[in-house]
Amino acid sequence: MITLSAVTKTFGKNRVLRGVDLTIPSGQSMVIIGGSGTGKSVLLKCILGLVHHDAGTITLDGQDVTKGDRDAFLARFGMLFQGGALFDSLRVWENVAFRLMRGPGKRPKAEAREIAIEKLRRVGLKPETADLYPAELSGGMQKRVGLARAIAAEPEIIFFDEPTTGLDPIMAGVINDLIREIVTEMGATAMTITHDMSSVRAIADRVAMLHDGVIQWTGPVADLDATPDPYVQQFIHGRATGPIAAVR
Repeated sequence: MITLSAVTKTFGKNRVLRGVDLTIPSGQSMVIIGGSGTGKSVLLKCILGLVHHDAGTITLDGQDVTKGDRDAFLARFGMLFQGGALFDSLRVWENVAFRLMRGPGKRPKAEAREIAIEKLRRVGLKPETADLYPAELSGGMQKRVGLARAIAAEPEIIFFDEPTTGLDPIMAGVINDLIREIVTEMGATAMTITHDMSSVRAIADRVAMLHDGVIQWTGPVADLDATPDPYVQQFIHGRATGPIAAVR
């Protein structure tokens, strides 16, 4: 569904993406791993057009993402942001229904609220949560609200940016299971960026490792542990020694 070919991006003298080639098949869950500062978030932003890549091509269903109707393009995506990124001044249901009440296909307020409550239910939150404000929720609950918002408009493609950051291991496991269940139910194409290897194993159909601006390795998650690639092995086992230099 999404294809990147020789994609580059430079900020000043910092060459972040140096020729990324990657294919994300329709209906599959792709997880991008790699160290901090390797360009995972930049890659995601380039696909969405929030950052314009310098060279190469990015296509969605064969169409260049930089061309065509921008609103129609973005309407195909949902996103769970790192840290939740909820609007503090809006109630929980208004956060979930944010897209539903704006732009093309705008829903009446009552209908949008009903959809929001149903999506909250889907991620394990009770209807009474709907009228609370984000500050009244725990970190895990905020992450669930963010997930409910990501799926509220039934998107074809969902991006997850570090979905378990800041959560304890039990809640991280709950979020991972929810993501996997929801992506499977919706038949959505998913792309996740994460450092959390438990998330990788729970969410991924395929894994790609981004290192030094290129895709170092990609393959089915079942092949992750067996690959002899030294970069992958160092990363997934958290070894201090290896081809990836530690930033000091």
